[in-house]
This record gives sequence, structure tokens and C-alpha cells, in this order.
Amino acid sequence: MNAERSDGPPRASSAPTGGSATHEAASVGALGLRCDRTPAWAALQAHHAKAGKSFDLREAFAAHPQRFADFSQDAPHVFADLSKNLIDAQTQSLLLDLARQSGLEERRAAMFSGEKINATENRAVMHFLLRDPAPALVGRAQAAPESIANELAQVHQTLDAMLAYAEQVRSDGAITDIVNMGIGGSDLGPQMAALALDEFRLPGKRLHFVSNIDGQELATVLAQVKPQNTLFLVASKTFTTTETMTNAASAKRWFEAQGGTDIARHFAALTTNVTAANDFGISTTFGFWDWVGGRYSLWSAIGLPLAIAIGAQGFRDLLAGAHAMDEHFRSAPLAHNLPVRLGLLDVWYRNFHGFTSRSIAPYSSALRRLPAYLQQLEMESNGKRVDLEGNALPFATAPVLWGEPGTNGQHAYFQMLHQGTEVVPVELVAVKRVARSLPGHNDKLLANALAQAQALMQGKTDGGGHKHFPGNRPSTFLLLETLTPASLGALIALQEHRVFVSGAIWGINSFDQWGVELGKVLAKDLESRLASGDAAALDGSTTGLLQRLR
Repeated sequence: MNAERSDGPPRASSAPTGGSATHEAASVGALGLRCDRTPAWAALQAHHAKAGKSFDLREAFAAHPQRFADFSQDAPHVFADLSKNLIDAQTQSLLLDLARQSGLEERRAAMFSGEKINATENRAVMHFLLRDPAPALVGRAQAAPESIANELAQVHQTLDAMLAYAEQVRSDGAITDIVNMGIGGSDLGPQMAALALDEFRLPGKRLHFVSNIDGQELATVLAQVKPQNTLFLVASKTFTTTETMTNAASAKRWFEAQGGTDIARHFAALTTNVTAANDFGISTTFGFWDWVGGRYSLWSAIGLPLAIAIGAQGFRDLLAGAHAMDEHFRSAPLAHNLPVRLGLLDVWYRNFHGFTSRSIAPYSSALRRLPAYLQQLEMESNGKRVDLEGNALPFATAPVLWGEPGTNGQHAYFQMLHQGTEVVPVELVAVKRVARSLPGHNDKLLANALAQAQALMQGKTDGGGHKHFPGNRPSTFLLLETLTPASLGALIALQEHRVFVSGAIWGINSFDQWGVELGKVLAKDLESRLASGDAAALDGSTTGLLQRLR
């Protein structure tokens, strides 16, 4: 390959410096009232008590024949049917009031202008910049600080270098296997997208994803590849992530034991710690910025394995689809803004109906990793118990997100969705036309998706009870015409902005993840204790387990 080195942006100086001091603090007072302190919150509570909790979808459709048209909309690459949700015009109006009174529009503007809305880490949140196609922010110059234009220039410089390297790998016939070693956002995004876009993958290049520190995962992959034909990608912003660096070190030892001699040719790093990568023997690196959270990093150099799979133009199409959704979220009126409507629906269900989870059912085998990807996006972002000022919240935040692809899920957990004691809103994702299928299969798949949404709403009466379906169970239907890089990009960006909306309403920081850190710290201590047997100052349970594990 003989790839040229591309260090990417330096981590220490990459955060933008623009933005007002008021918004840098990102206080609730600066950006609107916390949701439970707004007049709209009280109005929604009264509305739910009076009409919301007894709302019946079957009656709503009977009374309003135009309900489907009124509660569905087109957005870039995505059509959404919201008509089978427990809302009416009054509910939607009150939710829009809640958005305005909670400062959603101001917080959205703060994000897009590069202000440091990630207050606990003193960082901007600008993953949207990674998919901005313009070399300059044409038409937005007055709204954006100059630092954003500078950042965008760096984004395109790194993107061009990364895609050039991807094309170099694609043209190298000796490289048949690419092994991506990363975890969290450095694994879930690229893996989900690579599976979704497998139809567009270059033949002769196999992708493997290794994330778990469990050595069985890496060992299984290494048994399938040859050192002279393999490229290892080490995806860790700091080049210190325990799972990733453990796997990278093991891969390097295997490579050398199998006779591999050119680490620089067969290893590349997606990191900002260029020095550590060089010490490892890696000379090809691509960096990214501290304003890119891991779960939002697919669009950055972390997307290199996907770019190798689908090519530079395919990756640019993915970015273009996401950018189209960015512009929709940025500019569409709230009442016709799909990420806003979905985020408000999540608040309505979580805080007023008390629904504790949401199920994602992609009716596409290609999207089988979408639920896992969305679990991190939703629960790592909004699984928070304090507001922006550190005050404990008196209301619930992120629902539990879970799911499996249809029709598999129908034979696993849909029993509970239809007849269980808990109401679980369901989000079905379908693709109208597929290129890689067999005659009759996609029609059956789409019929099942339609049938499940219909059955959840309509139910079935049975006097004996065992075959009674209560119905009136809500669902959302998202439809893509085709599954392409552009439509996938739009779908992912839609979900990102939807999570932003609900987090902004709740007045929390959706962009830190301190809850991930404590276990990591304790694991380092316990690793040494497993070797030494030292149980001093440990609780009784941990001591007992430690002794049994030795």
C-alpha cells in the first residue's frame, strides 16, 4: 500500500474557541426553563389526565379519516407515519409549546453555531460539521463564529486524506481482509453501516470487527486471515482504550509470530495520539476532534473501514444524506420537523404515559445491527439523572431501547408487545425496494411489517381472554425507498437529532458519558488483585467472587 502518513488534527487544540460566555456555560436559565417548570408541562399533565391516558387510536381513525395525512410526513430520504401514535392535534400543539418554552430552538442554534453546549467537558458538539459538504459556510457566515470555518477546513483536509487512503487499500489486491479493532462508537457505527451497505461493498475485501476484550472474538477472526493479506485498523482516540489496545497488542504479536515484518504497511490507527501510535510501529494515522463524541464518530476517520468497503464516493453519499437531514433539522418549522416530532413523542411517552422502553424493529436484515447502535446513541446520551446545573431530576429520562430485526423479533418478543402487561411503543423501519433479494421475499417482509403495526393498533376481541389482544398499542413506521449510503446517512442523522431534542427538553447534557468511567477505573484495580489475591478494603461480595475466580 505504501500509504502516506496523515496525522489529522491535534487533539489539544482542536476545540473551537468561538461562542458567547453565556452559552459556553450552557445553563438551563440561558437556554430556557427546565421542562417541568414550564406552563406547557402543567398543561400536558392536565391534557393527559383528561384525554391522553384514555386516547384510543381506533376511535381517532374513525373520527378523522385524514389522520394518516395529518400525522405523516416526508423528510430527506425518510417517510414517517406517526398516525398510529397516541397523539392528536392538541397533544402535538402542547408538545410544541413545551419545546419552545424549554429553549429547544436556542439550544439547537447554540449547537450549530459551535458553542460549548457540552458543559461538563467544556466542549462544542459539532459532529454535523463532519458531513458539511461546503468548503465554507455559505449563507451561514453571520450565524457561525470564524472558528467553525477553520474547523471545517481541517475536516475536509482529513476527510480527503482518509478517503484517498481508503481508495489505495481498495486498489491493493494483496489486502483481502480488514480487521477493525475498536469498541463503543468505534465499533457499533462502522459495523452497523458496513452490514447495512454490504450490497455496495467491493468484492474481494472482507471486513471483520473486533470489540470485546474476550480473546475468543479476536482469536476467531485471526483464524480466518493471513498476515500478508490483512490490514489492522486500531480505532482509539487516545490510543489507550483498554479493550482496543489489548486486542491491538495481541494482533501485533500474532502478526509477528506468523512471520509478518511490516507493521507500518499492515497496521493503521484512527487516533489523535500520534506519538503512541508511532511507538507501536504505526505510521499511518488519521485523527479527529474533541468535539466528536464516540457515538457520533461514524462520520469521521472512525468510518475508514466503511470507506474501504463502499469507496470514497459511497462514503461521501453517506455524508450527503446525513447533511440533508441536518439541514432539515436546522431549518424546518418545529411542527414539520421530523427529529423534533419524534423527540417530543419520546418525551410524551416517557414522562406522561410512563412507558419505560421503546422497541426498534428494522424489517431489513441489512439493518440487523441498528438496534444495538441506537441503544448506545439513546442510552449513553440521555441516560442521565441530573440537569445541566447538576440538580437531581424529579422525572424520568431515557427509555430502555431494545429490539431485533423483523421477522425474527416476531417469533421472540412480539408476544409481550401484543399481550403483555406493559405498553411498549414500537418503531418499525422498512425498505420499499431492495436490490439483493429473492422473488416474493420482500413483499412478504413488508406485509409482516404492516401487519404488526396494524395488529398492535387494532387488537382482537376474545371472550376467553387467552386470545384477546387489547390493541391501542402505539407504533411509528419509518420507510426508506431504498437502502443506500445516502438514505442510511439520513436515517442515522434523524436518530441523532431526535435524541438531541428529548435531551434538550429534559435539560440534560446529552454529550458526556461519565457513567462509563467508574467501572473502567475499578477494573484496573481488580485486574491486579486477581493476580495478587489482595482483597483488602473490598466489599464482601467482591471479595468472595475474587477468591472463586482465582
